[in-house]
Amino acid sequence: MEPWTPDWTKSPHSMGTTIMALQYDGGVILGADSRTSTGAYVANRASDKITCLTDYVYLCRSGSAADSQIISDYVRYFLNQHTIQLGRPATVKTAATLVRELSYQNKSFLEAGLIVGGWDKYDGGSIYAIPLGGTALKLPFATGGSGSSYLYGFLDQAWKEGMSKEEAEALVVKAVSLAMARDSGSGGVVRTVVINEQGVTRNFYAGDKLPLWHEEIPRQNSLLETFTEAEPMRT
Repeated sequence: MEPWTPDWTKSPHSMGTTIMALQYDGGVILGADSRTSTGAYVANRASDKITCLTDYVYLCRSGSAADSQIISDYVRYFLNQHTIQLGRPATVKTAATLVRELSYQNKSFLEAGLIVGGWDKYDGGSIYAIPLGGTALKLPFATGGSGSSYLYGFLDQAWKEGMSKEEAEALVVKAVSLAMARDSGSGGVVRTVVINEQGVTRNFYAGDKLPLWHEEIPRQNSLLETFTEAEPMRT
């Protein structure tokens, strides 16, 4: 009998990611890493996990990429119809309610943890976390994905009311890069979306420009660089 060897192509999919959102004085900031993994294989190193629902409402996606993408497609369609019928933009709460309903009604089939964030003239900047199962929680900050377990305590300590846009964005980039340092399912680059009354701004932070944490090894383009830049052996 031949010895059994594991086949990673048939192993359960590891859907690691790090997503988060937080309020600041004037709006919200959403952030995410860019690694999409399938088991031990990194399928996409630069995916975009922050999806537009309306001009002022965005969705952070974690879990199954297919499940979270189909939810965003349906919600974007419903919100477009809603805007046409009422003649005014949909609120963040309306978008979060639709995401929650789709998640809850299909909770036996979907594997998607989502965060809805945006700005409207009624509530200003607001954030709704919608984890597996379809519960909607309005929070000042939220995080999701496999990297989130490393961030809860850090964000409890670091977040504060009345943060400026610059402070809040720096905190998002720091938090996501910290999760990427600890979580094997998170990596790549950091993308952020800033939403306020003036509109939406997307920012991009390349992986080799992020700070290194703890015992992280400096990033190399090639393994050859590691050997050529190493100190010569001494006897």
